[in-house]
Amino acid sequence: MIELSTDQKALQALGKALKQEADGKKLRRDLAREMRQALEPAKAEVRSSLMSMQSGGLPVDGPPLRTTVLKGLKAEARLSGRSTGARLRIKRTPGVRGFANAPKRLNRANGWRHKVFGRDVWVQQEGQPGYFDRALKSNAAKYRKAVLEAMEKTARRIARNTR
Repeated sequence: MIELSTDQKALQALGKALKQEADGKKLRRDLAREMRQALEPAKAEVRSSLMSMQSGGLPVDGPPLRTTVLKGLKAEARLSGRSTGARLRIKRTPGVRGFANAPKRLNRANGWRHKVFGRDVWVQQEGQPGYFDRALKSNAAKYRKAVLEAMEKTARRIARNTR
């Protein structure tokens, strides 16, 4: 026979805390928001790194590449599944001058090939290799600490509600 004893007041406090959080939806939403907010400085660094990239200054057929790529920059927070955590992601750009994977190509050392506007000539163009990676690696520990602090804040919230 197994006997289990609990502190009744603590159990009541836990039940009350769970009711306040409405089955955890609000708690999860708040945690995800705080984790995304922790990555805002990283997002700003990637943005400035990409905008500092040199442009050719030549006329183009379509929207500006850098600003279109930046529209897809998002901070994401996942609280379940295999890729749990917080990350920065840039979406693909299928509608930009036939350049479907611009964020990836701009980050590569060997760049990409494209046709010169108005001519039948192809050229090799380099982006700014590492604009995404370098901006994040330099302060990775700081961003990790900010995400962990958001998690700790949520843990303190749960503990505070169970007292």
